[in-house]
Amino acid sequence: MVGIIGFAAIYLMLAGKLIDATVIDPIKPSAAVLAAQRPDFRTMLSAPDRAPILDRNGRLLAVSLPGAALFADPKEITDPKRDAARLETVLPMLDQAEIAHRLGLHNYGFVYLDRDLTAAQELAVNRLGIPGVYFQHIWVRHYPEGDLAAHVLGGVTPDQRGIAGVEDYFNRRLIDHPTRPLHLSIDLRVEDIVHREVARAMADYKARGACGIVESMTGRIIAMVSLPDYNANDLHDAPTDTLFDRCISGDYEPGSVMKLMTMPAALQSGLLNYWDRFDTTHPLFVDGFSVTDYEPVRYWLAMPAVLAFSSNIGASRIATIMGPKIQRAWLRKMGFFKPSPVQMPGVQPPIWHPKDTWKLLTTMTVSFGNGIAMAPIILVNAVVADVNGGILFKPTLLARAPGAPPRTGIRVMRHHVSVIMRKLMRGVVLSGTGIYARVPGYLVGGKTGTSQVVAADGRYRNHLNNSSFMAMFPADHPRYVVYVLVVHPKPTKKMQHFSYGFTTGGYVAAPAVGRIIARIGPMLGIPPLEGAALKAMNAKFGIPLKPAVPPGRVALGPGHPFPAGADRYAYDLAHRTPPKHPNRAAARAALRRAELAVPGQMIARDEPHRSAAVAPAVMTN
Repeated sequence: MVGIIGFAAIYLMLAGKLIDATVIDPIKPSAAVLAAQRPDFRTMLSAPDRAPILDRNGRLLAVSLPGAALFADPKEITDPKRDAARLETVLPMLDQAEIAHRLGLHNYGFVYLDRDLTAAQELAVNRLGIPGVYFQHIWVRHYPEGDLAAHVLGGVTPDQRGIAGVEDYFNRRLIDHPTRPLHLSIDLRVEDIVHREVARAMADYKARGACGIVESMTGRIIAMVSLPDYNANDLHDAPTDTLFDRCISGDYEPGSVMKLMTMPAALQSGLLNYWDRFDTTHPLFVDGFSVTDYEPVRYWLAMPAVLAFSSNIGASRIATIMGPKIQRAWLRKMGFFKPSPVQMPGVQPPIWHPKDTWKLLTTMTVSFGNGIAMAPIILVNAVVADVNGGILFKPTLLARAPGAPPRTGIRVMRHHVSVIMRKLMRGVVLSGTGIYARVPGYLVGGKTGTSQVVAADGRYRNHLNNSSFMAMFPADHPRYVVYVLVVHPKPTKKMQHFSYGFTTGGYVAAPAVGRIIARIGPMLGIPPLEGAALKAMNAKFGIPLKPAVPPGRVALGPGHPFPAGADRYAYDLAHRTPPKHPNRAAARAALRRAELAVPGQMIARDEPHRSAAVAPAVMTN
């Protein structure tokens, strides 16, 4: 009875205290406790670790999204093999033996098991409830377009640091300003078209690789494709060959596309005019080597025909009249003796002969693209200056910022020389080796290129070449330069009816360029011409293959093969004795004109979808 009464008293006391604490005078939780238990709907995700990358039209190329990494504390793992087997049931891509090994590292307090879990995988692992296995919330880089612009974008390491492409070049910028997108000059639509057409040419001729570039008149790269390529989301698992960027890291002999450097150098020097004629009646023999033409002729050719028929003999004659000093000065000025300044890691320097070995034969072979090699981006950027009015810009992968002033460059040739080059290139497509680059309604100008491949022993390999085509359009007011290079194309049954077993630039690359222009022209706001307008422009932007000599001018030809100031190499090649008293003043004046390099800029606004009419910039001579 005493025990019952005692316990009853205790329970009554407890009941009274509970009533007092909860009803009469309740004890309220502190404000801090209430705040901790109340959900805060204002909480936002932290800023991503890298800024997104957009194309010039604002389309997404790269973005960081929230993700999860899986890690473990091996000190808390009791049975590594059992836990590894359980993880393998929901994460079959993991190596069970490797995971068991990591879980058994009891001297470590932290080991990664996977750094790229999806939301579904994270939930599945969480349901396993394995002690010692945890999640780390991270940011993961994603590339929505996969392999499109993969070489341009590059990729990141597992800890989200740039490892290739613009991700590497602009790594600090992307980290320091994670909320400010990086706008590239790449147009995703054009990139896709170039990718498809270059891949088609590569597949048609079972080529080893290929490259395609579209560049604007102010040096902005609109598309850049290197094949084979890789999915940027799977960079670390990509085959080695797919990682090589043929547009910026591959040095290739350009073949006859190099004549687009020989011609403007000659015209700018003032030693030669487009109506001058050159002896192409027979092959040239120098130091045991012969220079021949693919389709030889037996008469003297003027400059339009030399380019249209791609005469190596004619280009050699032109180069030897200029001489090595002018030739080297021109190539140096145009960027052929240094790596491209484009904003990409991995750019390679060109390959060329040193000055002391740059003799007669080198002067000849370089004029038509042999004996010198460079990355395609260098060649494309130089040709832009050929046709945009004579202004050399640094190539760039960055879009124009709103309100930014026009880009400035260096005037490297007189405006009228650039106009002549456009007309000469137009003749190549109208009546020369580039006829398969014709596009209805568009004034396309261009130049074919076919170069033999150098083997490991330094000799050219027979029946193996690289094929290319360089184009600009439209000829009246050029907006873009388009270049396609196909590496090691082979004759195929599929293309036998078209190319007849040939793998030259005119058959392999020119059609691909034509298809690209036909598709991107309307997309970029360049309507095709038709009827009287097309006929008038064709008449305006064309030079006859046998141009008339202007009244009062004397043209070079059979009776007058050398101008005043011609280099002695021209006489050596013609087996003639140089004059005892050469006109050194004329030669020096020609060199000064060829070395022209003064500040200049595009007069028209540098906008994506507006016609960039070319006007002469102020220059001093």
